[in-house]
Amino acid sequence: MQKAWLVAVNMGYGHQRTAYPLKDLAFSGKVIQANDYESISKKDRRVWEASRSVYEFVSTFKRVPLIGNVVFSLLDVFQKIFSFYPKRDLSRPSSQLKQVYSFIKKGWGKDLIEKLKKNPLPLVSTFSVPAFMAEFFNYPGEIFCVVCDADISRSWAPLNPEESRIKYFASTRRSAERLKLYGVKPENIIFTGYPLPKELIGTESAEILKEDFKSRILNLDPKKRFFEKYKTFVEEKIGALPERSNHPLTIMFSVGGAGAQKEIGIKIVKKLAKEIKRGEIRVILSAGIKPKIKNFFRKNLRKLVLDGGVEILFEKDIDGYFRRFNEKLRKTDILWTKPSELSFYSALGLPIIVAPPVGSQEDFNKRWLEKSGFGVSQGNPNYVDQWLFDWLDQGYLAEAAFEGFIEGERLGTYNIEKIVLK
Repeated sequence: MQKAWLVAVNMGYGHQRTAYPLKDLAFSGKVIQANDYESISKKDRRVWEASRSVYEFVSTFKRVPLIGNVVFSLLDVFQKIFSFYPKRDLSRPSSQLKQVYSFIKKGWGKDLIEKLKKNPLPLVSTFSVPAFMAEFFNYPGEIFCVVCDADISRSWAPLNPEESRIKYFASTRRSAERLKLYGVKPENIIFTGYPLPKELIGTESAEILKEDFKSRILNLDPKKRFFEKYKTFVEEKIGALPERSNHPLTIMFSVGGAGAQKEIGIKIVKKLAKEIKRGEIRVILSAGIKPKIKNFFRKNLRKLVLDGGVEILFEKDIDGYFRRFNEKLRKTDILWTKPSELSFYSALGLPIIVAPPVGSQEDFNKRWLEKSGFGVSQGNPNYVDQWLFDWLDQGYLAEAAFEGFIEGERLGTYNIEKIVLK
């Protein structure tokens, strides 16, 4: 079976999480981190490190009252996504894109591409910059780029899109149409859907997902308001439901790679402490691979006696984290997170409670979630013990879960594999 070079970057979790479900494609089963591979040149590493430092600093600094939002807004201008309507030619390169290419022209990324040229397999990148590098340095194999947001800025398309041979795997119809406005040739744009983990789906018939969804929908619809209206349709799609769920109502709060918004997770636990102690609710606080976030959660939970009803999800390495994250999702009913790449996990029948977005791309992800009916913006976390149960009793979250299950595109991984492997 033909394999591919699978390339990501370890800046935040988004590009790595996008690559993880595609690991069956990867040569030797390994994902190459373009900014952190073995024997990377010191010059290339410095450029990448500068980019990551700015991203993480500003994402965290945004929480500083008054000045934080101002500083973040200034940076966000460079990655702004313009309104889609009226449809018009948006192919003019942004200043951010020109700067990226100025570094590439000075040799940034050449070392990596020269190494990959020795075995010119198809190259699949979950970030635009390595794809640009491959094309600029005349990589002889096919070049693919996986789009990991619902809508994207001009920085995702090449400097001269009408001359480019990079093929894009679009996660949404909107991102596919956006690429056309940026000048990418239609034949180089393929709508596949976002790549989701196979272990949460099963085969293309989704037998694992359907079985997990049966318990989830029961927890999300305690008053049977949703089920009374759509009983026949639900059972037609997933089969007869069991008498009771195989787990208590479970909320996962996921913190982004930069660690922003971790305070929300503690508020959730404190406000739902009574229900947690009674065993009615479980909360998973996903700390990722950042010890500081894990320690923040531990410190703030120490005073609470919750009898094991709260779990901190932490791993030292990224693959181990994604593996355990996916395991825990099988018995998770609500995913509470900022609208990052995790927005696409709504296609697994997971309703998304949307934490405040960080940056222009997440603003558009939030808009996509809400317009699609897959998620809803969080209420005030200080009153989660009130509005959450109202939403459950009314069947709002059950409806969002089923909408994502039916309308979401969950076969992105399989679609991408078929195209790359031919």
